[in-house]
Amino acid sequence: MKKRLLAAVLAATTVLLSACGSGSTSSTASGNGGADHLAKIQKAGKLVVGLEGDWQPFSYHDKDDKLVGYDVEVAQNIAKKLGVKADIQEGPWDGLFAGMDSGRYDIVVNGVDVTEERQKKYDFSDPYAYDHTVLIVKKGNKDIKTFDDLKGKTTANSIGSTYQEIGEQYGATVKGVDTLVETLQMVKNGQVDATINASTSFGDYMKSNPDDPLEVAATTPEATKYAIPLEKGKQNDSLRKAINKAIKEMRDDGTLKELSVRYFGSDLTNE
Repeated sequence: MKKRLLAAVLAATTVLLSACGSGSTSSTASGNGGADHLAKIQKAGKLVVGLEGDWQPFSYHDKDDKLVGYDVEVAQNIAKKLGVKADIQEGPWDGLFAGMDSGRYDIVVNGVDVTEERQKKYDFSDPYAYDHTVLIVKKGNKDIKTFDDLKGKTTANSIGSTYQEIGEQYGATVKGVDTLVETLQMVKNGQVDATINASTSFGDYMKSNPDDPLEVAATTPEATKYAIPLEKGKQNDSLRKAINKAIKEMRDDGTLKELSVRYFGSDLTNE
């Protein structure tokens, strides 16, 4: 996905990498005065998880409007291993981190890639999937063959996402939108020159839309690591260790691989 994301200024002194979703405030989430976060989650009997819900195949609604996806099942399995229920709440990408910061969510499980900028504010779990970033253009585009070709061009990407940041770093003018589908529609319609997103998400989209005149112009050689962010602080040490233990168990017993193959079509759980 997701996921994807960098800084959006929420307040004059606070740099956020995403922000706020919907749902009621969790009594277990951060901002608990330094009390052990894992203990509060287990006392409440639920793990409140923030994710988008419209970033297939990470999280989306199936034909019966049921929330499904790789991140959805990863979150549910983690909650089960913590001995609690998963309370999954959907929110826009540019609000997920702020939602966690304010205590609305305990954690965010949304294909969040580990970046140096995010590591300044958050601690991360061990990676639970790996991906690559792709540059997507309309078929027949002869002007964009590499990321360097984005200088002076226009792209469309989710507001506050890593992909928006990449476009800006390469000199593109980025138009902020909410979903992957919107970005691809803008490329097809000629409203922008390109978009940047996860290889897995674009591949999944093309399975359902094989006739769309879109193609990958370039792919990053380095892998994107997807992990779960938590606010820095001793109150989250035990929670991070418990999440890492859950991820290891899911990797060792084949759960992560099975979910990856089901939703992505291949095993993306090892670098």
